[in-house]
Amino acid sequence: MNIGVIGGSGFIGSHLVDKLLQDDYEVTVFDIKKPHRSDINHIYIDITDLSKSTIALTGYYDAIYMLAAAADVNDIYRNPVETTEVNISGVVNILEAARRSNIPRVILASTIWVYSLTTETNPIEESPFYTERAGHIYNAQKIAAELLCHSYKEMYDQNFTILRYGIPYGPRARGKTVLATFVKRAFEGEPLVIFGDGMQYRNFIYIEDLAQGNVATLQNIAQNQTYNLDGKKPITIKEMAETVQRLIGNVEVKYEAAREADFQGKIASSQKAKEELGWEPKVEFEEGVRRYIEWYREVVLRGQK
Repeated sequence: MNIGVIGGSGFIGSHLVDKLLQDDYEVTVFDIKKPHRSDINHIYIDITDLSKSTIALTGYYDAIYMLAAAADVNDIYRNPVETTEVNISGVVNILEAARRSNIPRVILASTIWVYSLTTETNPIEESPFYTERAGHIYNAQKIAAELLCHSYKEMYDQNFTILRYGIPYGPRARGKTVLATFVKRAFEGEPLVIFGDGMQYRNFIYIEDLAQGNVATLQNIAQNQTYNLDGKKPITIKEMAETVQRLIGNVEVKYEAAREADFQGKIASSQKAKEELGWEPKVEFEEGVRRYIEWYREVVLRGQK
């Protein structure tokens, strides 16, 4: 199979590319940045430009992963218009480019943040959403992107798969993610800053588990389906800070005011992915943090010397 990964130079995308190549898929990375490895075909793409995106995707691909997005919720809070152009207009541009190039399926990266719109404690893929609970702009952007996938299927028969990710962590993580920020500050002797009381929780998912879940959705059964790819169990931000303290050493933890419309957390079930795709996360949280710290010491700190 010939697979395209839009955003394949990023954190999640780079690990997905590794897994796809391990499984002998033909892979092309579409990104504004160069890939992390040199043995991969790379095509520049600007997802905010329909014409250029259509040209970039010309050719035959069995499936396209749409991972490129504005994902830092603080950036989205500060720049709602610009990030909406990426997270909504960018998605419809790729769906349209795929339609014009007869690409069988677009696999969209979404997020469990969308479950902020449900009243259910343990939401599943079919949980109803309530628009008055939209909250953060990021939620609205991701819900809109998902709706576009459904509309393109209904109106143009463009197949899709929607993947609602838990919070990924591990080697190559973006510098602004929670764990990356905590580890960087810990090694620099600075306090770990928690917004609010630290009891907001996430089902953090180790990046290699998440990448494997993405590969699993290439199965035919995943066509026009939505799956949660979430971690093994909920971890509070406070617990994450304490884990970093334990693995690195004595580090101060400081609390600041909660962020506007912050996602407090939902335990999203990944049972559907287990039953239909044969996927479930394997790496325990503390083991994943330990692996990240080892990578940080080896790659980041050594590279600064």
